Amino acid sequence: MKKLQFVLLALVLCWACTEAPKEPIVWKSIEKDLQAQFILAQDDDVIELPEGNFMFTRTLSMDGKSNITIRGKGMDKTILSWKNQTEGAQGMQISNGKNIVLEDFSVEDAKGDNLKVNDTDGIVLRRIRSVWAEGPKTENGAYALYPVLCKNVLMEECIAMGSSDAGIYVGQSDSVIIRNNKAYWNVAGIESENSKWVEIYGNEAYDNTGGILVFDLPGLTTYGHSTKVYKNTIRSNNYKNFAQKGNIVASIPPGSGMMVLATHDIEIYDNDFKDNTTVGIALVSYELVAALNEGEQEQESSIGGVQTVNNNYKADSLYNAFPYNVYIHDNRFTNKHWFPTFQNDIGKLLAMKSMFNPPDIVYDGIPDPERSERGICIKENEKIIFINLDAANEFKGLSKDVKTFACEDEKTLSLK
Repeated sequence: MKKLQFVLLALVLCWACTEAPKEPIVWKSIEKDLQAQFILAQDDDVIELPEGNFMFTRTLSMDGKSNITIRGKGMDKTILSWKNQTEGAQGMQISNGKNIVLEDFSVEDAKGDNLKVNDTDGIVLRRIRSVWAEGPKTENGAYALYPVLCKNVLMEECIAMGSSDAGIYVGQSDSVIIRNNKAYWNVAGIESENSKWVEIYGNEAYDNTGGILVFDLPGLTTYGHSTKVYKNTIRSNNYKNFAQKGNIVASIPPGSGMMVLATHDIEIYDNDFKDNTTVGIALVSYELVAALNEGEQEQESSIGGVQTVNNNYKADSLYNAFPYNVYIHDNRFTNKHWFPTFQNDIGKLLAMKSMFNPPDIVYDGIPDPERSERGICIKENEKIIFINLDAANEFKGLSKDVKTFACEDEKTLSLK
Protein backbone atom coordinates (compact mmCIF):
# COMPACT_ATOMS: atom_id res chain seq x y z
CA MET A 1 0.00 0.00 0.00
CA LYS A 2 2.78 2.41 0.90
CA LYS A 3 4.44 1.62 -2.43
CA LEU A 4 1.24 2.48 -4.30
CA GLN A 5 0.92 5.74 -2.38
CA PHE A 6 4.51 6.61 -3.23
CA VAL A 7 3.90 5.97 -6.93
CA LEU A 8 0.71 8.09 -6.88
CA LEU A 9 2.54 10.90 -5.09
CA ALA A 10 5.36 10.80 -7.64
CA LEU A 11 2.85 10.97 -10.49
CA VAL A 12 1.11 13.96 -8.91
CA LEU A 13 4.41 15.77 -8.41
CA CYS A 14 5.48 14.99 -11.96
CA TRP A 15 2.19 16.32 -13.31
CA ALA A 16 2.46 19.45 -11.17
CA CYS A 17 5.96 20.29 -12.36
CA THR A 18 5.24 19.69 -16.04
CA GLU A 19 4.98 22.89 -18.02
CA ALA A 20 1.68 23.55 -19.67
CA PRO A 21 1.87 23.28 -23.47
CA LYS A 22 2.68 26.58 -25.13
CA GLU A 23 -0.11 28.23 -27.00
CA PRO A 24 0.40 28.42 -30.77
CA ILE A 25 1.55 31.78 -32.13
CA VAL A 26 -1.33 33.77 -33.54
CA TRP A 27 -0.27 35.89 -36.52
CA LYS A 28 -2.24 39.03 -37.25
CA SER A 29 -2.21 41.55 -40.10
CA ILE A 30 -1.78 45.29 -39.62
CA GLU A 31 -0.12 45.72 -43.00
CA LYS A 32 -2.51 48.21 -44.64
CA ASP A 33 -3.04 50.32 -41.52
CA LEU A 34 0.68 50.53 -40.72
CA GLN A 35 1.68 51.37 -44.28
CA ALA A 36 -0.93 54.13 -44.25
CA GLN A 37 0.57 55.53 -41.02
CA PHE A 38 4.02 55.52 -42.65
CA ILE A 39 2.70 57.43 -45.68
CA LEU A 40 0.66 59.98 -43.70
CA ALA A 41 3.16 60.58 -40.89
CA GLN A 42 3.90 64.23 -40.09
CA ASP A 43 7.06 65.71 -38.59
CA ASP A 44 7.56 64.79 -34.92
CA ASP A 45 5.04 61.91 -35.05
CA VAL A 46 5.52 58.81 -32.89
CA ILE A 47 4.20 55.63 -34.50
CA GLU A 48 3.46 53.04 -31.84
CA LEU A 49 3.66 49.40 -32.91
CA PRO A 50 1.36 47.15 -30.87
CA GLU A 51 2.35 44.04 -28.98
CA GLY A 52 1.87 40.83 -30.95
CA ASN A 53 3.00 38.84 -33.99
CA PHE A 54 2.30 40.47 -37.35
CA MET A 55 2.74 39.06 -40.87
CA PHE A 56 3.57 41.19 -43.93
CA THR A 57 3.49 40.29 -47.62
CA ARG A 58 5.29 43.30 -49.12
CA THR A 59 7.93 45.86 -48.20
CA LEU A 60 6.83 48.30 -45.50
CA SER A 61 8.28 51.63 -46.62
CA MET A 62 8.65 55.21 -45.44
CA ASP A 63 10.10 57.94 -47.67
CA GLY A 64 11.03 61.57 -47.20
CA LYS A 65 10.03 61.95 -43.54
CA SER A 66 11.72 63.90 -40.72
CA ASN A 67 11.80 63.58 -36.93
CA ILE A 68 9.81 60.35 -36.79
CA THR A 69 9.95 57.67 -34.08
CA ILE A 70 8.72 54.12 -34.77
CA ARG A 71 8.49 52.28 -31.46
CA GLY A 72 7.41 48.78 -30.52
CA LYS A 73 6.67 47.25 -27.13
CA GLY A 74 9.96 45.35 -26.98
CA MET A 75 12.03 43.14 -29.27
CA ASP A 76 10.37 40.03 -27.79
CA LYS A 77 6.87 41.52 -27.77
CA THR A 78 6.44 43.20 -31.16
CA ILE A 79 7.36 40.77 -33.95
CA LEU A 80 7.13 41.79 -37.61
CA SER A 81 7.60 38.90 -40.04
CA TRP A 82 7.99 38.73 -43.81
CA LYS A 83 8.00 34.94 -43.94
CA ASN A 84 5.20 35.01 -46.53
CA GLN A 85 6.59 37.94 -48.54
CA THR A 86 5.37 38.06 -52.14
CA GLU A 87 6.44 41.58 -53.24
CA GLY A 88 9.68 43.50 -52.78
CA ALA A 89 13.05 42.44 -51.39
CA GLN A 90 13.30 44.40 -48.13
CA GLY A 91 11.20 43.91 -45.05
CA MET A 92 11.15 47.49 -43.75
CA GLN A 93 12.74 50.32 -45.76
CA ILE A 94 13.36 53.91 -44.69
CA SER A 95 14.52 56.32 -47.43
CA ASN A 96 15.48 59.99 -47.82
CA GLY A 97 14.75 60.79 -44.20
CA LYS A 98 16.11 62.95 -41.41
CA ASN A 99 16.28 62.14 -37.70
CA ILE A 100 14.47 58.79 -37.70
CA VAL A 101 14.38 56.54 -34.61
CA LEU A 102 13.44 52.85 -34.79
CA GLU A 103 13.35 50.98 -31.49
CA ASP A 104 12.03 48.04 -29.50
CA PHE A 105 10.74 45.55 -32.05
CA SER A 106 11.81 42.54 -34.14
CA VAL A 107 11.98 42.06 -37.89
CA GLU A 108 12.18 38.57 -39.35
CA ASP A 109 12.54 36.56 -42.52
CA ALA A 110 12.51 39.12 -45.32
CA LYS A 111 13.20 37.82 -48.81
CA GLY A 112 16.18 40.17 -49.06
CA ASP A 113 17.31 42.58 -46.34
CA ASN A 114 15.31 42.69 -43.13
CA LEU A 115 15.69 46.41 -42.41
CA LYS A 116 17.24 48.84 -44.89
CA VAL A 117 17.84 52.56 -44.39
CA ASN A 118 19.23 54.65 -47.25
CA ASP A 119 20.01 58.32 -47.90
CA THR A 120 19.07 59.36 -44.38
CA ASP A 121 20.76 61.93 -42.13
CA GLY A 122 20.29 60.89 -38.52
CA ILE A 123 19.15 57.28 -38.02
CA VAL A 124 18.93 55.42 -34.71
CA LEU A 125 18.38 51.66 -34.59
CA ARG A 126 17.94 50.76 -30.93
CA ARG A 127 16.97 47.40 -29.47
CA ILE A 128 16.02 45.96 -32.85
CA ARG A 129 16.16 42.18 -33.20
CA SER A 130 16.68 41.23 -36.85
CA VAL A 131 16.85 37.51 -37.65
CA TRP A 132 16.01 34.67 -39.98
CA ALA A 133 14.10 32.42 -37.65
CA GLU A 134 15.24 29.12 -39.17
CA GLY A 135 18.89 29.98 -38.58
CA PRO A 136 21.82 30.45 -40.98
CA LYS A 137 21.17 29.45 -44.60
CA THR A 138 22.56 30.58 -47.95
CA GLU A 139 18.99 31.39 -49.04
CA ASN A 140 18.61 33.99 -46.29
CA GLY A 141 18.75 37.69 -47.07
CA ALA A 142 22.08 39.47 -47.15
CA TYR A 143 21.74 42.03 -44.34
CA ALA A 144 19.84 42.06 -41.07
CA LEU A 145 20.40 45.78 -40.32
CA TYR A 146 21.48 47.75 -43.39
CA PRO A 147 22.06 51.52 -43.29
CA VAL A 148 23.70 52.66 -46.54
CA LEU A 149 24.53 56.14 -47.86
CA CYS A 150 23.62 57.64 -44.50
CA LYS A 151 25.05 60.21 -42.09
CA ASN A 152 25.00 60.26 -38.29
CA VAL A 153 24.14 56.61 -37.70
CA LEU A 154 23.69 54.97 -34.29
CA MET A 155 23.07 51.24 -33.88
CA GLU A 156 22.90 50.09 -30.27
CA GLU A 157 21.65 47.14 -28.21
CA CYS A 158 20.49 45.31 -31.34
CA ILE A 159 20.63 41.59 -32.19
CA ALA A 160 21.37 40.22 -35.66
CA MET A 161 21.31 36.57 -36.68
CA GLY A 162 21.23 34.49 -39.84
CA SER A 163 22.46 36.95 -42.50
CA SER A 164 24.09 35.39 -45.56
CA ASP A 165 26.33 38.47 -45.79
CA ALA A 166 26.51 40.76 -42.73
CA GLY A 167 24.33 41.00 -39.65
CA ILE A 168 25.04 44.54 -38.42
CA TYR A 169 26.24 46.48 -41.43
CA VAL A 170 26.95 50.07 -42.44
CA GLY A 171 27.93 51.03 -45.97
CA GLN A 172 29.15 54.23 -47.68
CA SER A 173 28.18 56.21 -44.62
CA ASP A 174 29.63 59.06 -42.55
CA SER A 175 29.84 59.40 -38.75
CA VAL A 176 28.73 56.05 -37.38
CA ILE A 177 28.52 54.46 -33.92
CA ILE A 178 27.94 50.71 -33.58
CA ARG A 179 27.85 49.81 -29.89
CA ASN A 180 26.61 47.22 -27.40
CA ASN A 181 25.10 44.88 -30.01
CA LYS A 182 25.14 41.10 -30.41
CA ALA A 183 25.75 39.39 -33.75
CA TYR A 184 25.87 35.62 -34.20
CA TRP A 185 25.28 32.97 -36.89
CA ASN A 186 25.98 35.42 -39.71
CA VAL A 187 28.71 35.16 -42.33
CA ALA A 188 30.00 38.52 -41.07
CA GLY A 189 28.86 39.55 -37.63
CA ILE A 190 29.54 43.30 -37.89
CA GLU A 191 30.77 45.06 -41.03
CA SER A 192 31.79 48.62 -41.85
CA GLU A 193 32.18 49.02 -45.61
CA ASN A 194 33.44 52.16 -47.40
CA SER A 195 32.46 54.25 -44.39
CA LYS A 196 34.35 56.99 -42.53
CA TRP A 197 34.51 58.22 -38.95
CA VAL A 198 33.21 54.94 -37.53
CA GLU A 199 33.40 53.67 -33.94
CA ILE A 200 32.66 50.02 -33.17
CA TYR A 201 32.73 49.24 -29.45
CA GLY A 202 31.15 47.23 -26.67
CA ASN A 203 29.79 44.57 -29.05
CA GLU A 204 29.71 40.78 -28.90
CA ALA A 205 30.46 39.01 -32.18
CA TYR A 206 30.41 35.23 -31.83
CA ASP A 207 29.63 32.08 -33.81
CA ASN A 208 29.87 33.94 -37.14
CA THR A 209 32.26 33.03 -39.98
CA GLY A 210 34.06 36.35 -39.34
CA GLY A 211 33.43 38.49 -36.29
CA ILE A 212 34.12 42.09 -37.39
CA LEU A 213 35.04 43.35 -40.87
CA VAL A 214 36.33 46.78 -41.89
CA PHE A 215 36.39 46.82 -45.69
CA ASP A 216 36.97 49.25 -48.54
CA LEU A 217 35.73 47.99 -51.90
CA PRO A 218 36.17 49.37 -55.43
CA GLY A 219 33.57 50.91 -57.70
CA LEU A 220 31.39 52.52 -55.04
CA THR A 221 30.36 56.12 -54.44
CA THR A 222 32.71 56.83 -51.55
CA TYR A 223 35.71 55.33 -49.74
CA GLY A 224 36.25 54.66 -46.08
CA HIS A 225 38.78 55.70 -43.46
CA SER A 226 39.17 56.59 -39.79
CA THR A 227 37.63 53.66 -37.93
CA LYS A 228 38.14 52.67 -34.30
CA VAL A 229 37.37 49.15 -33.09
CA TYR A 230 37.67 48.74 -29.32
CA LYS A 231 36.32 47.04 -26.20
CA ASN A 232 34.58 44.29 -28.18
CA THR A 233 34.35 40.58 -27.40
CA ILE A 234 35.12 38.67 -30.59
CA ARG A 235 34.93 34.95 -29.84
CA SER A 236 34.43 31.56 -31.47
CA ASN A 237 33.72 32.93 -34.94
CA ASN A 238 34.15 29.51 -36.48
CA TYR A 239 30.84 28.95 -38.27
CA LYS A 240 30.95 27.62 -41.82
CA ASN A 241 30.86 30.22 -44.59
CA PHE A 242 27.38 30.05 -46.14
CA ALA A 243 27.63 33.12 -48.38
CA GLN A 244 26.77 32.76 -52.04
CA LYS A 245 29.79 32.06 -54.23
CA GLY A 246 31.40 35.12 -55.73
CA ASN A 247 30.25 37.45 -52.95
CA ILE A 248 33.10 39.30 -51.30
CA VAL A 249 32.40 37.77 -47.88
CA ALA A 250 32.60 34.27 -49.38
CA SER A 251 36.38 34.73 -49.18
CA ILE A 252 36.39 34.94 -45.37
CA PRO A 253 37.91 31.83 -43.78
CA PRO A 254 35.80 30.31 -41.00
CA GLY A 255 37.53 31.09 -37.75
CA SER A 256 38.31 34.76 -38.48
CA GLY A 257 38.05 37.14 -35.57
CA MET A 258 38.52 40.34 -37.56
CA MET A 259 39.51 41.28 -41.11
CA VAL A 260 40.76 44.66 -42.35
CA LEU A 261 40.57 44.88 -46.15
CA ALA A 262 42.10 47.68 -48.25
CA THR A 263 41.28 50.57 -45.96
CA HIS A 264 43.28 53.01 -43.86
CA ASP A 265 43.56 54.98 -40.64
CA ILE A 266 42.29 52.15 -38.48
CA GLU A 267 42.86 51.67 -34.75
CA ILE A 268 42.13 48.31 -33.10
CA TYR A 269 42.60 48.13 -29.33
CA ASP A 270 41.37 46.73 -26.00
CA ASN A 271 39.44 43.88 -27.64
CA ASP A 272 39.16 40.27 -26.51
CA PHE A 273 39.90 37.83 -29.35
CA LYS A 274 39.08 34.38 -28.04
CA ASP A 275 38.97 30.94 -29.69
CA ASN A 276 38.74 32.13 -33.29
CA THR A 277 40.13 29.02 -34.98
CA THR A 278 42.03 30.52 -37.91
CA VAL A 279 43.19 34.04 -37.06
CA GLY A 280 42.55 36.84 -34.60
CA ILE A 281 43.13 39.80 -36.96
CA ALA A 282 43.92 39.65 -40.70
CA LEU A 283 45.22 42.63 -42.70
CA VAL A 284 44.52 41.96 -46.35
CA SER A 285 44.79 43.74 -49.70
CA TYR A 286 42.18 43.50 -52.42
CA GLU A 287 44.82 41.94 -54.64
CA LEU A 288 44.84 38.82 -52.48
CA VAL A 289 41.03 38.61 -52.38
CA ALA A 290 40.79 38.97 -56.17
CA ALA A 291 43.47 36.31 -56.69
CA LEU A 292 41.73 33.84 -54.37
CA ASN A 293 38.34 34.39 -56.05
CA GLU A 294 39.43 34.56 -59.69
CA GLY A 295 36.77 33.01 -61.89
CA GLU A 296 34.03 33.01 -59.26
CA GLN A 297 30.67 34.39 -60.36
CA GLU A 298 27.79 35.76 -58.29
CA GLN A 299 24.84 33.41 -58.12
CA GLU A 300 21.83 34.67 -60.02
CA SER A 301 19.62 34.39 -56.94
CA SER A 302 21.52 37.10 -55.05
CA ILE A 303 19.18 39.77 -53.70
CA GLY A 304 20.02 43.19 -52.29
CA GLY A 305 23.24 45.16 -52.26
CA VAL A 306 25.78 42.38 -51.79
CA GLN A 307 29.20 43.11 -53.26
CA THR A 308 30.84 40.55 -55.50
CA VAL A 309 34.56 40.24 -56.16
CA ASN A 310 35.59 42.76 -58.80
CA ASN A 311 38.51 41.44 -60.83
CA ASN A 312 38.59 44.72 -62.76
CA TYR A 313 39.20 46.77 -59.61
CA LYS A 314 42.33 48.43 -61.05
CA ALA A 315 40.10 50.37 -63.43
CA ASP A 316 38.92 52.39 -60.42
CA SER A 317 41.66 55.04 -60.36
CA LEU A 318 40.50 56.44 -56.99
CA TYR A 319 40.65 53.10 -55.20
CA ASN A 320 43.58 52.03 -53.03
CA ALA A 321 43.65 48.25 -52.80
CA PHE A 322 46.07 48.09 -49.84
CA PRO A 323 45.63 48.58 -46.08
CA TYR A 324 47.79 51.27 -44.53
CA ASN A 325 48.02 53.34 -41.34
CA VAL A 326 46.72 50.52 -39.14
CA TYR A 327 47.49 50.68 -35.41
CA ILE A 328 46.88 47.47 -33.41
CA HIS A 329 47.58 47.59 -29.68
CA ASP A 330 46.63 46.40 -26.21
CA ASN A 331 44.35 43.57 -27.29
CA ARG A 332 44.04 40.14 -25.66
CA PHE A 333 44.38 36.95 -27.71
CA THR A 334 43.58 33.43 -26.53
CA ASN A 335 42.90 30.36 -28.63
CA LYS A 336 42.26 26.81 -27.47
CA HIS A 337 42.28 25.50 -31.06
CA TRP A 338 45.34 23.91 -32.66
CA PHE A 339 44.39 24.03 -36.34
CA PRO A 340 43.05 26.77 -38.63
CA THR A 341 40.13 25.91 -40.89
CA PHE A 342 40.68 23.49 -43.76
CA GLN A 343 37.60 24.86 -45.58
CA ASN A 344 39.56 27.74 -47.14
CA ASP A 345 42.87 28.11 -49.00
CA ILE A 346 44.20 30.67 -46.53
CA GLY A 347 43.30 28.37 -43.65
CA LYS A 348 45.15 25.50 -45.29
CA LEU A 349 48.19 27.70 -45.84
CA LEU A 350 48.22 28.84 -42.21
CA ALA A 351 47.86 25.25 -41.04
CA MET A 352 50.89 24.30 -43.09
CA LYS A 353 53.01 27.30 -42.04
CA SER A 354 51.97 27.47 -38.38
CA MET A 355 51.05 23.96 -37.34
CA PHE A 356 49.48 23.76 -33.87
CA ASN A 357 49.72 27.57 -33.52
CA PRO A 358 47.03 29.49 -35.44
CA PRO A 359 48.20 33.12 -35.70
CA ASP A 360 46.83 36.00 -33.69
CA ILE A 361 47.66 38.54 -36.42
CA VAL A 362 48.30 37.95 -40.14
CA TYR A 363 49.42 40.46 -42.76
CA ASP A 364 49.33 39.39 -46.41
CA GLY A 365 52.60 41.20 -47.11
CA ILE A 366 51.63 42.54 -50.54
CA PRO A 367 53.30 45.97 -50.92
CA ASP A 368 51.57 49.07 -52.23
CA PRO A 369 53.54 50.20 -55.31
CA GLU A 370 52.45 53.80 -54.71
CA ARG A 371 53.40 53.94 -51.03
CA SER A 372 56.85 53.23 -49.58
CA GLU A 373 55.64 53.39 -45.96
CA ARG A 374 52.89 50.89 -45.16
CA GLY A 375 52.24 52.44 -41.73
CA ILE A 376 51.27 49.22 -39.98
CA CYS A 377 52.05 49.28 -36.25
CA ILE A 378 51.58 46.34 -33.88
CA LYS A 379 52.15 47.01 -30.19
CA GLU A 380 50.76 44.25 -28.02
CA ASN A 381 51.70 43.81 -24.36
CA GLU A 382 51.58 40.03 -24.51
CA LYS A 383 53.52 37.69 -26.77
CA ILE A 384 51.56 37.02 -29.94
CA ILE A 385 51.79 34.69 -32.92
CA PHE A 386 52.32 36.82 -36.02
CA ILE A 387 52.73 35.92 -39.70
CA ASN A 388 53.69 38.10 -42.66
CA LEU A 389 52.61 35.90 -45.56
CA ASP A 390 54.66 37.60 -48.30
CA ALA A 391 51.81 36.65 -50.64
CA ALA A 392 53.27 38.87 -53.39
CA ASN A 393 56.17 36.41 -53.73
CA GLU A 394 54.18 33.21 -53.47
CA PHE A 395 54.87 33.05 -49.71
CA LYS A 396 58.59 32.47 -50.23
CA GLY A 397 59.59 35.17 -47.75
CA LEU A 398 57.00 34.30 -45.11
CA SER A 399 58.11 35.71 -41.75
CA LYS A 400 56.99 35.44 -38.13
CA ASP A 401 59.01 38.42 -36.93
CA VAL A 402 56.60 41.03 -35.58
CA LYS A 403 59.42 43.39 -34.59
CA THR A 404 59.55 44.87 -38.08
CA PHE A 405 56.03 46.25 -37.44
CA ALA A 406 56.76 47.78 -34.04
CA CYS A 407 56.20 51.48 -33.35
CA GLU A 408 55.60 53.61 -30.30
CA ASP A 409 52.09 54.98 -30.85
CA GLU A 410 49.54 56.13 -33.39
CA LYS A 411 51.39 59.41 -33.94
CA THR A 412 53.95 57.38 -35.84
CA LEU A 413 51.19 56.56 -38.32
CA SER A 414 49.72 60.06 -38.59
CA LEU A 415 46.25 58.70 -37.95
CA LYS A 416 43.51 61.21 -38.69
